[in-house]
Parts: sequence; structure tokens; C-alpha cells
Amino acid sequence: MKYEFTDDYLTGIDSIDAEHRRLFDLTNECYELVMEDAAEDKYDKIVELLNELRAYAATHFANEEAYMEKINYDKRFSERYQHLRFIQKLDSLALDDIDENQQEELLKILDFLARWLTGHIKNMDCRIPKA
Repeated sequence: MKYEFTDDYLTGIDSIDAEHRRLFDLTNECYELVMEDAAEDKYDKIVELLNELRAYAATHFANEEAYMEKINYDKRFSERYQHLRFIQKLDSLALDDIDENQQEELLKILDFLARWLTGHIKNMDCRIPKA
């Protein structure tokens, strides 16, 4: 089942909500890769998706952190820490493991993305005040 960006993920900050939608789109691209034929070699697609996810997440986090800094949000440091942990997790993925066990590693990546996005957005980002 694909991940749907519903109203309960809205922060009320249009630019952040638009970027969150894109992160959901990338998570759904991972889901689509999982659902493709498990026997097919997906390594290049996985690496491409991880690179795009890493780059987009870094851009989103920078934008979100700049907004939080601008409004002097008191929880911006814990947000920044969570963002750093997300990037570290992506950076820690071993490409050799992904190449050897593509379907299994894709499922791990998808689980991580789904848990992190839904938990982080609902539990942290939705508390960021509108300026």
C-alpha cells in the first residue's frame, strides 16, 4: 500500500508541506521498487533513488531549519539533531549489502523511511509554529 500524504501531516506552512509531499513521493518510489519483480536487478535504481532522497532531504532540512531559525523556534536544535540522524542513516547504508540482497535491503529502507517520515512529521514538524 502506498503512503498517502493526508491532512494530518500538514504543518500549515505551505513550503514545508510541499517538501514533505515530495519526501512521500520518494518513499512511494521506494515502495514501487519493492513491488517490482524481486528477481530483477534493481541496484542502479536503488542507488539513484538513495542519491535523490539524500539530496532532497538535505535541501528540505536546510529549508526547514532556516525557517525554524527565522522564527526562533525553541525546539529547532532537537529537530536539527533528528535531521542529522536521518542523513547519517542514509549514509550508513552499505551498497555491497544492497547489491547482494536487493529486496531485503529495499524493505529495510522502506520501513525506515515510512517510520521516520510519519513519526517525525506528525510528532515534531506539526508542532512548528506558523510565522
